[in-house]
Amino acid sequence: MKKRFFFILLLIQFSVFAQITISGIVADKNGPLEGAAVYFNNTMLGTTTDVQGKFSIKVREGIYDLVVSYLGYKKIIYSLNTSNYKKSLVFKLEEEQNTLDEVIISKTVYNDEWKYNLEVFKREFIGRTEIAAGCKMLNPEVLLFNFDAKNNVLTAIAKKPLEIKHESLGYKIIYELEDFTINKNMVSYLGYSRYENLKGSKRKQLQWTKNRLTAYNGSYTHFYQTLLKNTTYQEGFIIHQFRRVPNPQRPSEEAIKKAREFVKLSKNPIDFSKKIEDPKTTLDSSIVILRKVNLPKSIDYLYKSSIPSDSIISVKNGVISLDFENNLSIVYTKEIEEKGYILRNPFSKMRAPLAQTSSIIPIKIPTILDKNGFMTNPLDVFYEGYWSYEKFGNSLPMDYDPLE
Repeated sequence: MKKRFFFILLLIQFSVFAQITISGIVADKNGPLEGAAVYFNNTMLGTTTDVQGKFSIKVREGIYDLVVSYLGYKKIIYSLNTSNYKKSLVFKLEEEQNTLDEVIISKTVYNDEWKYNLEVFKREFIGRTEIAAGCKMLNPEVLLFNFDAKNNVLTAIAKKPLEIKHESLGYKIIYELEDFTINKNMVSYLGYSRYENLKGSKRKQLQWTKNRLTAYNGSYTHFYQTLLKNTTYQEGFIIHQFRRVPNPQRPSEEAIKKAREFVKLSKNPIDFSKKIEDPKTTLDSSIVILRKVNLPKSIDYLYKSSIPSDSIISVKNGVISLDFENNLSIVYTKEIEEKGYILRNPFSKMRAPLAQTSSIIPIKIPTILDKNGFMTNPLDVFYEGYWSYEKFGNSLPMDYDPLE
């Protein structure tokens, strides 16, 4: 019992002494700015400047984006590595020129099309998990949408920061949306967020604590942090490696395009259901090709199972990086899939839930992890599977600590 207490005491001391105080001044061309917001992106750490434009924030060691914003001024995003921090920071804000077309804003109509796009935005940004059900946008009217029908691309911008109340996790979140794009089946969004705790009864706080741990367990943040602690397999993760190759059964895009063009030129009705074993005409060949359009474009081949966790990270000159070939499949064995994940597609049928499985598809490798287990550039990888199902509604601030 004494040993356990001593271990906990060491954790507490480490968390206290590992903090660094970041301070500075925010001003414009006329002098100090009072009331400017200064916060570390995706954390609960933030403040506003005093009458002298000064601010001071305590933060754990790591690499962060420090956001400095003030209404009517251009936002500053300052990349800060606390290991290199030595002196007080000075930020000079410049007045914002209207970047949004006021004509477009004034003509925004909250019609059925806008409402439909809003539902798509909520589905792809907040998500549809059980925890995300308690995540509500308080001011959705600040969103503006543009749909490019020709290229099947939906984009969204926000006139003001989104205000989000998360009843399931106990947070109020201010989210400054920078970019949101749905390009066919690929979703990407970028923004800056600040978290605050909601007030609630002890019963609510206990539920929030439970839900936060549920959101953390099995997440990619949890996974990356186990890599640094070398506890990946003990905490329920299994790592496989797979290669993605073009599907040899699916015709090329060029062949599909030519087949479609030929079918359009045909003057007679075409029976796509007729049996064709040996195509004898160009039309027969075109029909056979178009029947294979819905086949997957690629096939995944698993070639390494249960690989060591230290084989996918590298450490050079004190810098920790994710570094591996091809793609990773991550299985979290301590939680099963939600019903909503199983039925996420319109044609899905209910089946027995399996262990949560996600894929890491690298866009840039190696990609750097800070000492707290966070990617310095989250857009360096693309997630598929369960992690793509858990969207912003399952996100936690970077300074969330499951041990607290």
